[in-house]
Amino acid sequence: MVETAVAGATQPGSGEDAVIAGYTTRLIDIFADFKDPSQEWRRLFSELLGTFFLVLVAAGGGMMGQAYPNTIARSAAVVAPGLMVLGIILFMGKVSGAHLNPAVSLAFALRGDFPWRRVPGYLVVQLAGAVLAAWFLQAVIHVSASYGSNYPSAQASATDAFLMEAVLTLGLVSVILGTASGAQNLGVFGALGVGGYIALAGLWGSPISGTSMNPFRTLGPDIVAVDFRSYWVYVAGPLLGAALAVGFAFVLRGRGGGVAGSTAAQGALFTRAADPDAR
Repeated sequence: MVETAVAGATQPGSGEDAVIAGYTTRLIDIFADFKDPSQEWRRLFSELLGTFFLVLVAAGGGMMGQAYPNTIARSAAVVAPGLMVLGIILFMGKVSGAHLNPAVSLAFALRGDFPWRRVPGYLVVQLAGAVLAAWFLQAVIHVSASYGSNYPSAQASATDAFLMEAVLTLGLVSVILGTASGAQNLGVFGALGVGGYIALAGLWGSPISGTSMNPFRTLGPDIVAVDFRSYWVYVAGPLLGAALAVGFAFVLRGRGGGVAGSTAAQGALFTRAADPDAR
């Protein structure tokens, strides 16, 4: 083995060629998994589970505060979803890309990093995960899921809340697309960036709109509580923000659809990779 390595080292460029060849083979395996329909159920389950945990924490803060007064401060309630997203990206980002948000799925598709044919499935399971989380919270905490939803504050108009949601989602999706451009959404950098942004946005923006930045995070509790007050704010605002973020990403980095962005958007299951550690 040592002699082989030395012999290889004496041939100029042979080591680099081997590395490039190995990297190319790995990319081929990744894209084979992207197109393998037998793996789609894993991605869909991953999105359902991740969205469930996100809404469990995001809606649970308000509901727990209502059931047990003076136990959860606003700062804790808005930081917790960011920490949860950080953890979710780390434990399942490799499987599905950890979208957890229809605005993110649509942004990745508009950017060319995610196939449009897979968007409907992601949206369905994301909504299902949000509804299941809200139903679970209402059943266990015994307060209305409306306390876990988002509504414009009494001091702000629906338009104010709409504009706040649009701008905050613009920032969130910009962070996601930016970290995805280096395939970082699969690892620590993406997790820290996205989780940190969610916490920061909540700390200063929540008094106006609640900082949903995610239509299904709000719709899930609304469906369970059958209370849809000002819901248009939490659909139109995040979708507008996501569309603007895609436009800004084009200005900053050009077209999407590259290997790095697609890997971050779609996950990297490596189910066909020869390396058992890649699973």
